[in-house]
Amino acid sequence: MTIAMTTVGSSFVVGKWITESFPVFLASGLRYGLASALMLIILFLIEKPFPKLTGKHVATLLLLSLTGVFGFSVLLLYGVQYTSATESGIITSTSPMVISLISFFFLRERLSRKQWLGILFAVCGISMIHLFTSETHEIVPGVPRWVGTLLIFGAVIGEALFTIFGKVLSGKLSPLTIATFASLIGFFMFLPFAIVEALAFDFTKPTLSDWMYIVYYAIVITVIGFVLWYYGVSKVPVSTSAVFTGVIAVSALVLSYIFLHERFEWGHLIGIVLVLSGIFITSKQAGKGRSLQDNTKTELQA
Repeated sequence: MTIAMTTVGSSFVVGKWITESFPVFLASGLRYGLASALMLIILFLIEKPFPKLTGKHVATLLLLSLTGVFGFSVLLLYGVQYTSATESGIITSTSPMVISLISFFFLRERLSRKQWLGILFAVCGISMIHLFTSETHEIVPGVPRWVGTLLIFGAVIGEALFTIFGKVLSGKLSPLTIATFASLIGFFMFLPFAIVEALAFDFTKPTLSDWMYIVYYAIVITVIGFVLWYYGVSKVPVSTSAVFTGVIAVSALVLSYIFLHERFEWGHLIGIVLVLSGIFITSKQAGKGRSLQDNTKTELQA
């Protein structure tokens, strides 16, 4: 799970590079098209017999792909255009708190005072990123940096739902099956928009490096990252897996500093300490109560 979340952290760096050469929907269509083809081949070779999906499986996979594949990818790739990869990674690491809030509002799971305190820490951490950093200029002229923050936070919601729906399916389908069909459905969601952008795109402009970024996004972040993540989710409660999303912030911070030469700000340090503290408080408290898996099963049976 640590490796999976490290690959997610690298997606902010690679996403920055990709959006400089490819439009968002075309890049995502290429990514999920390649990833789906590879995973289908692997699935045919490994899963004997080939997994059969029920109507409930398909419905859950559609929701998973809409929120955690289509929604997450679009919001992330647009978001990193308007804010730094470092800030994006720190914001995305608030996923555990978002999972707790979703379970509170929609699954009727009670939150303790410590969990609310953890959420408050995370909100303060995100605020510190913007209040105490010297990089206040607009990355895209005319678009405030907070727009990027909102887009990235929208991606966080998609990622949280991606984990919750994946947990619902984890006892019924293998991690490889979930990852394969999530990617395949996501590809078909992107396809019509990708075709429109492809018709107006000059495919001679991207360099070999640009194409390699797409390949990395497809193989490392999607194929390897998805399978490892769902394998981990199938073995532990969501409250435990949520802790590992904190790795996103650390890997995004380090990789952005190394490859994008983004400045390390005191606001980043304060923000990441508060966010990770919030993750620790929320996840530790969640582990003492009933797991989200049991709660989701109750909801599905009701």
